[in-house]
Amino acid sequence: MTMKQDITALLQESAQVKAAVATDPEFTNTLSAIEQTLRATIACGGTIYACGNGGSACDAMHLTEELVARFKRERPGIRAMHFLDAGTLTCWSNDYDFQSVFERQAHTFCRKGDTLVAFSTSGNSKNVVRAVQAANELGASTIALTGIGGGALKNLATHCLEVPSKATERIQEVHITVVHVLLELLECS
Repeated sequence: MTMKQDITALLQESAQVKAAVATDPEFTNTLSAIEQTLRATIACGGTIYACGNGGSACDAMHLTEELVARFKRERPGIRAMHFLDAGTLTCWSNDYDFQSVFERQAHTFCRKGDTLVAFSTSGNSKNVVRAVQAANELGASTIALTGIGGGALKNLATHCLEVPSKATERIQEVHITVVHVLLELLECS
């Protein structure tokens, strides 16, 4: 294959995963339920928290910064915060361990009426799983964005949105699209 054929094939592969979720009623129904959960959190004055590792950490930060600032429309800020402050991450991880770093923050911040959005392409990241467990214990709603199968998060989160792929990059591409869809829907009203 030529470089141009490789590029075309990669772009088509990405588009196929997005096309698959766009026509999957279970996926779109879950996405609708997630939007309603976030809207309810906003309406009651709750806070939307987010966490993830690596590229998923970037997705978590992207979600919260767009909520606090704005996406496309001028509007009041929406209460949101990610669990990715470098000082907190390194302090807790150095003194204790990395597996409980998000759990500690969930215990510190999450309350009934809040929502934690957990990004994990495998659904099995131990620190993300523990954060969801902690948020559940505190009465917060929990949302998991995962890959195919959902991993451990599938049975822990209030809502689990599974991208039908095992390829991390394809899962993350859909996750960021989902973030943009949610932001657009939340800003419409």
